[in-house]
Amino acid sequence: MQPEQFTYPAYSEPLLEAYGGAFECVFVALHPFVRVPAELAWSATHQYPGDAQIVARGAKVPWMEVAAATGLNSCARVNQALLTSIGSLNDHFADPAGRDELQRFLESEPIWMPTEGRFEPLLLTDFLRVFVAAGMEELIFVPEFLNSDPVTPLPLAGLYLGSIPFPARGTLLAPDHSFLFTVDWDSFFTLFYGARSFVPRVAAALGLEGFFATPNTEHAWFNYSFGCATVTLSPEHWQTV
Repeated sequence: MQPEQFTYPAYSEPLLEAYGGAFECVFVALHPFVRVPAELAWSATHQYPGDAQIVARGAKVPWMEVAAATGLNSCARVNQALLTSIGSLNDHFADPAGRDELQRFLESEPIWMPTEGRFEPLLLTDFLRVFVAAGMEELIFVPEFLNSDPVTPLPLAGLYLGSIPFPARGTLLAPDHSFLFTVDWDSFFTLFYGARSFVPRVAAALGLEGFFATPNTEHAWFNYSFGCATVTLSPEHWQTV
């Protein structure tokens, strides 16, 4: 396959069937909520912090902590509330009650929700570490829209140092095509594709919160009718086969 073929999977097919079934597993990495100092909270600023502030002063807040604090109880419901909050779900799938409960929580705590449709700043270093651990010196950036941006190799050193801007969204592909990270417009998660012997070990080492897709898990996994009624959020419960 050519790098241009590694754009975000089609919504109409199960995640594991993407890319011609080239990858053994896919881990759905949830973008953490962001805990900030009190002076950067919504109650103090009413303004979302900048990326530099998030990286320098923010801390990861797991979805399960937010689910417990809001009474939403599951990552599927948290995802549905997040999507409802940005207006990306139609009335049939929207969860206004969940959205409102999430809003009340975020307005009362020094915690911000992740920003949709981009690689989350608090996860960028984690993703780069995966490429370094695999012995690579660069990654291949596959843009979300191939007709407007080129496929580009990016040196890891420049991304680490900030001399090269980190791509906002699209696909971060290993040069040997052995694994990738990809994020889609309006999503609050990144898909991590790779080998079964590689992805679980790396995800556990980095402490990524998320779950492994089952054979029928699709992009809209928040909706139980799509076949994802339960997800596994901690390493001891991860599905690896």
